[in-house]
Amino acid sequence: MGIMALDELRELLNRHARPDLATPMEGVLIFKAERPQPPTPTTYGKVLAVVAQGTKRFALGEQVHEYREGQYLVASVDLPVTAHFARASAELPGLGVGLTLHPAAVAEVLLQAAPGDLPELGEGVPPGLAVSTASAELLDAVVRLVRLFDHPRDITVLAPLVKREILWRLITGDQGAIVRQFGLPDSSLSHIARAIQWIRDHYTQPFRVKDAAAVAGMSVSTFHRNFHAVTAMSPIQFQKRIRLQQARLQLAAAPAAVAAVSRRVGYDSPSQFSREYRRQFGVSPSQDAMRLGTGAAR
Repeated sequence: MGIMALDELRELLNRHARPDLATPMEGVLIFKAERPQPPTPTTYGKVLAVVAQGTKRFALGEQVHEYREGQYLVASVDLPVTAHFARASAELPGLGVGLTLHPAAVAEVLLQAAPGDLPELGEGVPPGLAVSTASAELLDAVVRLVRLFDHPRDITVLAPLVKREILWRLITGDQGAIVRQFGLPDSSLSHIARAIQWIRDHYTQPFRVKDAAAVAGMSVSTFHRNFHAVTAMSPIQFQKRIRLQQARLQLAAAPAAVAAVSRRVGYDSPSQFSREYRRQFGVSPSQDAMRLGTGAAR
């Protein structure tokens, strides 16, 4: 069943993939890579991503993970990662499908479930991002969702039903603890998610850990421990990663404005900005800006 579902999923994704990743269905994207890609800084938002072909690799903090055909990733908070398809070719392109996850939709499914039908949450705070092998039931539901692209008239009525089934398969699957805490507004994961959003909204400002801890409603020591469990980074490392990713996006639009971009993302010292940028991206801001500008001009 799993092999047949993967075969059909590959065929569907290959046929419906577009350069802009978009699909006719809200919250669903299709990824296709016809050659290995360089590691690219990006943000994994709240998403389920299933790989149908190829191998996708991502780095979160100092941790490097990969997931390949028949496996899925669940991200429950907005995390800055470096990701790419490590195995892909024109003959065997990397193929995957992503589904945006909404806490309210998860909460609705949880409220409809009988208490005895839900697995134990376990202790501690789950990571914000994890990889597992997809069950046959989950793959089957994902295939039926993508199959709706061939029947546009059915999308409005049937897509919400299939998405609900996918959420249930996730809740009762290997990463159920992540998805359940994601849907519970008073869970530790949700508190950390609020702090993460606060850091992202205020990344240009001087950072004090105690302010982020207050947003999460935790003591500083508890916040540090839980934040690292979710993000694999300290709060300060996380803010630095956000600043540098934003700087790179701005440099792509204005390659000659290295000093101005440094100030805009919150750095008082240009030398510190250059040092941390090189450590993160492997080249200086001016070298990367030149490379980004050349790419944009093509």
